[in-house]
Formats: sequence, C-alpha cells, structure tokens
Amino acid sequence: MTSSISESWTRIEAWLARHAPRTFAALEPPAERSAIAAAEQVIGQPFPEPLVESLLRHNGMGDYALLPPFWCLLAVQNIAGAWQTRMNIYGDELAGAEEGDPDGEYGPWWHAQWIPFASDGGGDYLIIDQRLYRRRGRIGDADHETGCSFSPHPMWASLPALLDATATALVTGKAVNGYQPVAVDEDALDWDF
Repeated sequence: MTSSISESWTRIEAWLARHAPRTFAALEPPAERSAIAAAEQVIGQPFPEPLVESLLRHNGMGDYALLPPFWCLLAVQNIAGAWQTRMNIYGDELAGAEEGDPDGEYGPWWHAQWIPFASDGGGDYLIIDQRLYRRRGRIGDADHETGCSFSPHPMWASLPALLDATATALVTGKAVNGYQPVAVDEDALDWDF
C-alpha cells in the first residue's frame, strides 16, 4: 500500500535532515493557497489533490534533485511558467493533434492537461497526466526532444507512489527502479544508477 503524501514527506525530511542536510535545507516552505489558485487559473484546471498537498508541505526546492535520478521539484510559479512555455511552443500543434493510445507507453509531444511538477534543469519535465481516462494521475517524462514517455514501473503510477518509492529508497538504502540513493560529501542527496 502506498503511503500518504504527508507520511512520505515525513520520511523524506527525516532522512534528508540526518544524511543530506544541504538538500534538506533546500526544501522551500509551504506554498500559499492563493499562489496555487493563481497557477490553477493560468493552467485552466485544478491541480490534483496530491500535488496540492505536496506544495502545501514544500513549494519546490530550487536546483537540488530529490526524485530519482535527477528531478528537482518545481515551485508553484515555475509549474505555471513551465506549462505556459510548453503551450507557447507546442500550442498550435496541439489543435487537431492525435493523442494516440492514452494508456500507451508514449504520449503526444505535449498536452494541455499535463501539469509539470519537476524539472531536470535542461528543459525536460515530470508531468502529472490529467487527461480523463483510466490511468489519470500517472507520471510522465516530457522530454523536450523526444516527447513524453510513461514508464510501467509502479513508482510512476502517481505522485503518491513516486514520493512513497523515493522515501522507501532513502530509508532502506535499496535501489528503486535501478536508482540508488547516496549522500555526496555527507551533506547532499544524489542518485546512482
């Protein structure tokens, strides 16, 4: 069973505070509900509840990778900005574009109902797929060159599953989906794969 967002964050915070204090210090304070509402207005849809709960715990974390292997959580304003950038680039192509199999391993290049929540710093985003279909809420890797892909590994099934898998990997020291957590210089989190 997947832990709640709050339980996963508690485990992540405890591990970071003990083993990677520099990464722990990079966790931002909670987002304001008004900032979340403003970003939802920009995107034109409400954020899924797990994302809201996570943002109310930590509003991103700058350039420190938390999610395996190199994903940095975005602050609310960066979520809206990333979505707007992708829509500005691909918006005209989205009109009339085919979505393909919504349950498939590959999605379209971009979709208006994807909410970016993490970045690799190079133009790629982890997204929550909010399209209305059976696997709504799954996590995708929206690569700026190759388009979006969806891994079948259970950790990518949802944001709660991803945070739970991250917390479990940190606490146990065991690799998840091939990614092993390590403390670099005994003060920052990194992932070996």
